[in-house]
Amino acid sequence: MSNYLCQYNCFNINWNEVSNILKEVGMAYFEGKVHKKAFENSHTVVFAFDDDKLIGFGRAISDGAYQAAIYDVAVLSEYQGKKIGVTIIDNILKAIPKCNFILYASPGKEIFYEKQNFKKMKTGMALFVNSEEMKMRGFTE
Repeated sequence: MSNYLCQYNCFNINWNEVSNILKEVGMAYFEGKVHKKAFENSHTVVFAFDDDKLIGFGRAISDGAYQAAIYDVAVLSEYQGKKIGVTIIDNILKAIPKCNFILYASPGKEIFYEKQNFKKMKTGMALFVNSEEMKMRGFTE
């Protein structure tokens, strides 16, 4: 991740910018204060910056013992392909060693996670609040 910097806490994060980045990359987004709560309640957070510009992030929830789930991994489109997403994932995995990790990828982005050694699950299940929308977006059958 050459000249980019990572931050591992929620200090001085512009939560509206988090929302804007998620929107820009086509992921689910909410008001900034909702993302603030989600990230602050997470076990691990990683924010990537180009100088003082937020360019990507990700987070994980975990019991800290053997299970974790990764959420909200996003990188601005003009920075994609520069290993920033890989660095975000690597830092999350290193922060919670010896855990099993699960995630769900945005449809069409599965190959990114496969390159990071994630495998498709055969028995994964989900119960979404907005189940019809998630079906239309290709997350469920």
